[in-house]
Parts: sequence; structure tokens; C-alpha cells
Amino acid sequence: MFAHDNRMISLLYMLADGVLAVASFCIAYSVRWYLTSMGWLPRLFPVYFYLWIVPVVVVLWLGTGLASGIYREIREEEMRRAFVDPVRVGVISTTLLFALTFAVKGEYISRWLLGLCAVTCVVSMILFRLLARRLAGTLRGAFGGYRYFLLVGNTPQAVDIARAIEANEPRGMRLSGFALLPAVNSVSTPAAQADSSWQGGLRRRYPTYQLEQLSALLREHIIDEVIFAVSKAEFERLEDTFLECEEEGVRVRVLLSFFPHVFSKISLGRLRDMPLLTFSPTPENEYLLLLKRVMDLLGSMVMLALLSPLFLFLAILIKLTSEGSVFYRQTRCGLGGRKFTLYKFRSMRKDADRLRQELEALNEMDGPVFKISNDPRCTPVGRLMRRLSLDELPQLFNVFKGDMSFVGPRPPLPEEVKQYEPWQRRRLRMQPGLTCLWALEGRNNLSFQRWMELDLEYIDTWSPGLDWKIMLKTIPVVLLGRGAS
Repeated sequence: MFAHDNRMISLLYMLADGVLAVASFCIAYSVRWYLTSMGWLPRLFPVYFYLWIVPVVVVLWLGTGLASGIYREIREEEMRRAFVDPVRVGVISTTLLFALTFAVKGEYISRWLLGLCAVTCVVSMILFRLLARRLAGTLRGAFGGYRYFLLVGNTPQAVDIARAIEANEPRGMRLSGFALLPAVNSVSTPAAQADSSWQGGLRRRYPTYQLEQLSALLREHIIDEVIFAVSKAEFERLEDTFLECEEEGVRVRVLLSFFPHVFSKISLGRLRDMPLLTFSPTPENEYLLLLKRVMDLLGSMVMLALLSPLFLFLAILIKLTSEGSVFYRQTRCGLGGRKFTLYKFRSMRKDADRLRQELEALNEMDGPVFKISNDPRCTPVGRLMRRLSLDELPQLFNVFKGDMSFVGPRPPLPEEVKQYEPWQRRRLRMQPGLTCLWALEGRNNLSFQRWMELDLEYIDTWSPGLDWKIMLKTIPVVLLGRGAS
């Protein structure tokens, strides 16, 4: 696992253990109070006498865990650690807790309470780790799914990296294949591609491609990161390939100290013990991106609950005023080109897709996008919904599922993506959203060129503060219907 990924997972484990420590104290106090009320144990002081113990318990548990290294590298597949780590932390922390209460001479402090708290905390930590191990796949889907890697080179170092990626498949890493360099003074390497014996030691045989196929691979397959594991002499021939990946918006990692001059953010990371230079033309702060996903998840849940009466009203209105289904489903391209089904309230006639070809001449947008004002295919109710962007509300389900975010480039149609220029494809490297900078500058009144430029500007300047600014400024734009059609 990459070092920054491990740090993020470690932080999540620490937060979970802190919450479990607080919950364990609450459970222990409730049990101890019950035993007292039944007359089985002596009198217990009111809870406010013990409130100072709660932060002490949290600090002791997390501090002991950090000191003993249980958060240094999280490995869910090691069943033994799910039991050993909590027990070790519990024994040390409980010993320190009893010693502290003895030192402050807190005679009123119930030793039964402290003991129950310690046992509950250890058991809950074990159960959390077992549950995290079982639910790793579900959590991975909720927070972004798999990341797909393409390795450039067939060096021993490339095979080592491939083994590390295979070992981290439970954490969401998958290897798509290898791209091989042509030999010097050779057009291709058919022999090298036919002979995959150099992949020895890997769990499976991966497809190998010629380096000349890289452009097509980035367009036709889901590839999130490209790792160069080649010799210095070979890398000197790869500057154009490197810059092509950067223009595409694909994150690049290099197992070399030599690299061309680029504009991407450069950082040094590690995959196990292998240092890798990372060139990222998209936001790479995993903690802030995780926060963005958490806010999307919570925000969509709240909005779906609050807007459920409006959903029901619009569904009934659509059904009563026009033929066809309530929802319109359409395949769109999401993060990295991943296909997903986008949901909308149906605002057009049920045969709208068939009629589009007859209206192509009326298209008011340049580029591969199709938009016309006063679209004759719209139903009267649909026209009103589109004016107020109410037809977009079902995309809250897409936000909840993780296909989309509240803020980000709009998800394009696959046929539109096929017509993109290379520099425009980098917009696919950010989670698509309901609104973005283009919504503030004119929505459908923008040229396609300006639309793409604003999406890339958003990617290059992204921050949580920018997301909040865009969302707040989008509200009056939607309510006033500016730029909608």
C-alpha cells in the first residue's frame, strides 16, 4: 500500500478506536449502574464524577496504540493482529489507567467500572477489526472503488511492484497490465509480449501491450495511474509518453530519480520499501478527498430524506401528465471514464432519444454537446422542472452511491468523450458533480471550450472551501433559472 493510503487508513482506525473508547465507557457505566440498582455491587457515584476519565481513557488507548505501532501499517488480512493488537493495547492502557487513578487518590472511582470499560473496549476493538476485514469490499465501493494501475516496463523492479499491487487488492488496488518498451532500433517487441515468463511469481498472467498502444489504452480502459519502472536509459526515450499521461490527467509514478520538466505536483511516496516519485495533475490530498466523500454521503442522505415529499409529488405529476416512466436513465462517464447510470426525472417525451437525430441541425452548442433552448421534446411539466433544475434531483442517488459528488465536472456521455481533444480528457480525472464553476458563469450559455477550461480550472484549484463557495453561489443561480434550458 502507498504510504499516504496507509496513513489515511491509520487515521480512520484511530478515529474508530477513539469513538469505541468513549462508547465503551458509556456502556460500562450503564452496566455498572444496573448492577448497583440490582443490589449486586456497592453504590456508584453519578456520571459527572467520572467525566474527566473519558478523555483520559481515549488518550491512553490511542497513545498506547501509537507507541506500540498498531497504526503504523494496517493489514486487515492478518487475522492474528485483529486479536493481538487490541489485547496488547488494552493490557497496557488498563494498567496505566489504574495506576493513574491510584496516584490521584480517587477513592470514589469504581474499579469495577474501569475493568468493565477496559474489557468492553478490547472486545469492541476486536469486533471492529473483524468487521472491517469482512466489509473491506463494501467500504471500498462506497469510497471510490478500485484503482487500476498500468506498469510500464518488464524489469525485476516492475515485477516487484506488481506483487505489491496484488498484495493490496483487498485495499482497492488492481493491476491492469504491462506496457513494454520496444527494443532500441526495433519497431515492436512481439517476442517479449508472447513470452510472459518474466511475470514469474505473480498470481496471474497479465496482458502486455506495446507502448505505442498507450494512448488507446488510456481512452478505452479504466487506468487511474501509470507506474514507470524502467532503466534510466529507457526513460530518456519516454518523455513524450510521460507528458501524454500528464495531458490525459492520469497520475504518474516513477521508480527513477530522472524525470522531464513538468507542471504536475511532485511528491515522494513509497510502495512498501520502494521509493516512487509521483506526478499528479489532479488533487492528491487523500484526507481532503475523503472528507469530500464523507460530506457527499451525509449530505445526500439528509437531502434525500428531506426532499422525499417533493420526489413523490413530482413522480405523481410526471406520471399523470405524460406517458412513460418517471425516471430517465442514461449511461454517463464518471471518474477515470468509469461508466455509470445517471438518474433524472423524465422531462421529455418517451421517444425523445429517437427524435434527437431529427433535431441535430438545431444544436446551439459547439463541440460534442447537444443542447437546444425550448426543446420541442420537453413536456410542459418537464420544461418547468428543467427551468428550476428539479429534473436533476434524482442524481442525489448517484451522489449517495459514490458515482458523483455535489461539486465537480458534469458527467459526459460516452459518445461525447470519444470526441474530446487530449487536453480535455483530464476533466475525467475528478469525480463528476451536480454543479461546478460553469454553473456560475452561464451554464448552457457557455461555449464548449470555455466549459472545459472552467472544469480544468476547478481541478487545478480545488479545495473544500471552493466546493462550499460554488454550492452557495449555485443556489440563487438555480432559483432564478439563469442559463437553464
